[in-house]
Amino acid sequence: MSTQNQQLIDNYGRRVDYIRLSVTDRCDFRCVYCMTENMTFLPRNQVLSLEELNQVALAFTELGVDKIRVTGGEPMVRNNIMSLMNSLGSLPGLKELLLTTNGAQLDKYAPLLKQAGVNRINISIDSLIPDRFRRISRVGKLEKVIEGIDAAIAAGFDRIRLNAVIMKGYNDDEVLDLVKFSLDKGVDIAFIEEMPLGQVSDHRREDTLCTNDWVKQVIEEQFTLVPTPSKTAGPSKYWQVSGQSSRIGFISPVSHNFCADCNRVRVTVEGRLLLCLGNEHSVDLREVLRDPDRNFEDLKQVIVEAMNLKPERHYFYDSDHEQPVRLMNMTGG
Repeated sequence: MSTQNQQLIDNYGRRVDYIRLSVTDRCDFRCVYCMTENMTFLPRNQVLSLEELNQVALAFTELGVDKIRVTGGEPMVRNNIMSLMNSLGSLPGLKELLLTTNGAQLDKYAPLLKQAGVNRINISIDSLIPDRFRRISRVGKLEKVIEGIDAAIAAGFDRIRLNAVIMKGYNDDEVLDLVKFSLDKGVDIAFIEEMPLGQVSDHRREDTLCTNDWVKQVIEEQFTLVPTPSKTAGPSKYWQVSGQSSRIGFISPVSHNFCADCNRVRVTVEGRLLLCLGNEHSVDLREVLRDPDRNFEDLKQVIVEAMNLKPERHYFYDSDHEQPVRLMNMTGG
C-alpha cells in the first residue's frame, strides 16, 4: 500500500506535523527532575545510528511533518552530531528545525547550528545562582550555560527561548529573577511544570510541584502580561511582557491539560515511536529499520498505522491510570 501524499491523522482528527527526535539518552548534566543520580544508559547497539535517525526523519517529512525538534538527553554530546544536523536541515519540506539543549556547548556549536539550518533553540536554565544551579543539575556550571546563551544570541537564530522548571524548595524564589534575566537578554522564557515521568532519587514530585497558575501570579505582581495569539510548534501558551519584545510561555501539562490540539509525537533514541508524552503507547521503529526484509516504504506505513494508537490524553497524577515509568532523558525533551 503506497503512502504517497498520506498525512498523519489520529483517531481524534488531530494532524501530526511535528516530531521530537531524540538523538541520545546521555547528558553532561544530571538534572534532578530528569534523571536519578546513578544512571544506566543504553548500550550502543540499542541506539539508532545517525543514518537511522535521518531515515526516520525523512520518513516523517514525506508524511507531511514539517517541524522537527532535536532533543536528548543532551543532543550536543552525540558523536558527530553536526553531520546529522546538516542532513536534517536539508530535508525537503522541512519548515523548522529546532533544538532543545542545556546550552553548555553552544559557545562552540551555535554558529554551526545556525549554518545547518536550525531556526530556533530552547535552552534550559533553572537557576541564576551558581551553587544552586549545580545542585539542580548536579554537575553543571552556570557560567558555561550563560556563555552558551550569549553565543546563541550572537549567532542570530530566529528566536531563542529559555526553559525553566520551577520546584518548591529548589528555585521557587527565582521566578522574577529568571524573567528579568530573559528580558535583559531580549529572549523568551517558558516555565514548565515538573512532569511525573519515572521515579527520581532526590525528591517526591508531588512535594515539589509548582503550578504555572502560581508562577504566573508571582510574575504579575511585578509585570503586566498581555495575552498574545503567538503559537509555536509546541504547547506553550504565550504572554507578552508589556513594553518588551520578550514573551513568557507557560507549559502546563499537569494543571492545564493541552492534549486536545496535540500535533506531535516523539521518537526515542532506541527507536520507539511514542504517541503520547504521558502514556506508554509506542511502536518499535528500530525493528523495522533493521529488518533486511523491510524497506523505507514499510517504515512509513508503520508510522501511518501507529496514529491509530495515539491516545486522547494523558492523566498525570491520576491514580486511576498507570503512570509512565521512563525518565525524561529516555523520553526526549
